[in-house]
Amino acid sequence: MASQPTSTASRPARRLVLACLAACVSVLALDSLVFRTGFYAAFLDPQSSTGTFELTLRSELDAQKRNGDRMVVTFGSSRFFWSPKVIDQRPGPHLYVLRCASVPGTDARTWYYLIRDLDPTARRYRALVFGVDDYDDEDRAFNTSDDIRVLHYAIARLRWSDTLAFTRSFDNWEARFTALSGLLLKGTVYRRDVQEFLSNPKKRLVYVHWYDRQWANMIFNYKAPADSMAGLAIDWPTLRVTFPPGANATQRDSVMSFLAHPPDPQTGRLAAFQRRWFGRILDRYRGSPTKLVFLRLPRGPVPRPDNLTHKLSSSIRELASRPNVILMDEHAFDTLERPELFQDGMHLNREGIERFSLLLEDEINRVLR
Repeated sequence: MASQPTSTASRPARRLVLACLAACVSVLALDSLVFRTGFYAAFLDPQSSTGTFELTLRSELDAQKRNGDRMVVTFGSSRFFWSPKVIDQRPGPHLYVLRCASVPGTDARTWYYLIRDLDPTARRYRALVFGVDDYDDEDRAFNTSDDIRVLHYAIARLRWSDTLAFTRSFDNWEARFTALSGLLLKGTVYRRDVQEFLSNPKKRLVYVHWYDRQWANMIFNYKAPADSMAGLAIDWPTLRVTFPPGANATQRDSVMSFLAHPPDPQTGRLAAFQRRWFGRILDRYRGSPTKLVFLRLPRGPVPRPDNLTHKLSSSIRELASRPNVILMDEHAFDTLERPELFQDGMHLNREGIERFSLLLEDEINRVLR
């Protein structure tokens, strides 16, 4: 008889535990229904990181339906942009249909998740072309592995099965926790976008529909700024910079962060990152007829000297030893490394992109033949 009060008292505790478990299951079910089925991806702000990623994916999947088996697709950040219009208006036959799947702010980890859903059979393209800053590995103060932006770009494409590998791909424990919580409850990643959507759903739907219809034309007709870095000079021993007259904050900041920065300690982190993520991409295409091509992008308006930093490795050259992997001549675009062809310290301007586009097609034709 003495045990009766204890048993009776434990019932509310059990009910509380069961209620909490039921609430957790309900939250996970609702989160999965809205954010894991592709339902909400159709309403994303097209100018958000996730929206741009999804819009690029939809556009390229649609292009696959229109084009034959001559497609070559390029991947990169905002530094790897070329003009489809310039190539389309070029006289003469084109050996390949070139497509641009670059997304500003992305890296090889993001491209892996984009490619996985863009080409699930690993046989849809003649070649995949990756634009990289260098064939040698130069570590910077920021650890690329801890760039949490990939969670926002690829969140709609991440699966339950990605949870462990994706979370462990970050070195920092805070980034790991953010990645894990975002994968478990995707709504936490979408929170800001959802709030903006709910503030005016009709406006968002009209905006998304307009973007879907205009995206291809926007990419085809895009004209980069004509701004020039003419007059830029860097004294490399002292890292003293002479800026063009009237240089704005973006131009100054990009020169200092991308070119005129002092050497950072070389730890091998970038090499490990590139071996891991480019390695995973190459593994998907093992046995496929698709070629994997790397190119070194124009290094800047005033190229940073190779001997400024003692680089410990060259992960891209290592990967080139694999079957079906091709390295373009690293000097193929050296003629573009002039101040008058750049809009800031990192990005080609309008004339630079036009020249780059023609050289790019020539190089792709050459290496694939």
